[in-house]
Amino acid sequence: MRPSKPLADSRRAILHALKQQGAATIAFLAESLKLTGEAVRQQLLQLKREGWIEARAGAREAQTKTGRPATRYSLTSAGDHLFPKSYDQLTVTVIDAIAEELGEDAVTRVLARVSTDRVSALAPRLESLPLDERVDALKSLYIDNDPFMYVERVEGDYRLIERNCPFYNTAMRRPALCSVSTNTLSRLLGVRVDREERFQNSDGRCVFRVHAKEPVEASREFTLET
Repeated sequence: MRPSKPLADSRRAILHALKQQGAATIAFLAESLKLTGEAVRQQLLQLKREGWIEARAGAREAQTKTGRPATRYSLTSAGDHLFPKSYDQLTVTVIDAIAEELGEDAVTRVLARVSTDRVSALAPRLESLPLDERVDALKSLYIDNDPFMYVERVEGDYRLIERNCPFYNTAMRRPALCSVSTNTLSRLLGVRVDREERFQNSDGRCVFRVHAKEPVEASREFTLET
């Protein structure tokens, strides 16, 4: 059941107050937001259950000799991400700065390094698996247990289909970033991988075709997509 509008508004107000103030007590939030302490307490309990905030025992004031220190509430990392971020713009700026200062080849070398790091991190848990199990495991290429990545078997090959690119905003503006995914998949699977469909072409998804009968060397040179 969706919360009532006043309930949603009070929870939003609490989150904004914690973002502006940092860690705060129930008393502080109640006074700042003109709410009762019990109303604030109930909203904090719900926000904590949902993972947006965390509670920690506060330090006892110097002049206070007795009593428990007041609990202070603050945003979790997940809660902080409810507020606007500009990671995509920063990434685009960095890519462009590298190209302008060091040349396009430097961008390719950086992307190759990112791909190599991803391969190094994922290879140990895949190396003993047959191809079909490796393909299935790589549904978690971007995030663990990705609910938007799934596998299809087609004409002896495989298709890894991603409907929620976590790098969408950056990749739409600088498609070279997607070469990291194709190169990483090829090296981890040991066969050629390319994209049959892509967000940049308004396909609404990326489809990585795994060519099961076209082996490649794990040490193959990084290549940009055409």
